[in-house]
Amino acid sequence: MAFPARLRQTAVRLARRPRFSELESNPQLNKILEHATEVFCDKGYEGASMRDIARATGMSLAGMYHYLGSKERLLYLIQKHTFSTILERLHERLESASGTEQGIQALILNHLEYFLEHQQAMQVLSREDEVLEGDYGRDVAEIKREYYRMCRELLNRYKKEKGLQFDSRTAALSLFGMMNWIYTWYNPRLDGGAEQLARKMGNIFFRGIEDGAK
Repeated sequence: MAFPARLRQTAVRLARRPRFSELESNPQLNKILEHATEVFCDKGYEGASMRDIARATGMSLAGMYHYLGSKERLLYLIQKHTFSTILERLHERLESASGTEQGIQALILNHLEYFLEHQQAMQVLSREDEVLEGDYGRDVAEIKREYYRMCRELLNRYKKEKGLQFDSRTAALSLFGMMNWIYTWYNPRLDGGAEQLARKMGNIFFRGIEDGAK
């Protein structure tokens, strides 16, 4: 897919960003993050303790503090890992998309596919969205802003190509609203897998912005 200038700049930033796995990920950390996600999902961030997480991972409490430092750092790593992975996968999918509409559909599928595979992580991210502060909060917020910018740039390009008039900010946030709460209602028997659900959701979204532009 040929990126417009501003979207291409975002893609370049993503390509230059070291992959999360090259920064901090390793098998032991992955295991800890998986168990921490389960504990945060079950008890909530405020209700969970480092002792709960240590017990779930089989580590000593002292070892948990020595290795990770704090419960806040755990939540930060979960969020950073999740959004970095989604962005890396989206960048790869956009490179092979044949047009803007297919690019938007790729974004929807990429989002749904990841979160249907990681529904506990999705719950934690949705419920604990505003918990992180300071450098942790700023780092995660920047990754999320890049994700939002990529979505909005795709929508701006689609609007221009189709000669439509709609608010791309409202459209982007509405799309994320559709996708981010699927864990509250998703039923694989009724809703199908990620590809089927992405097609359904894409059809609703495209009809909505096109009808609203009339």
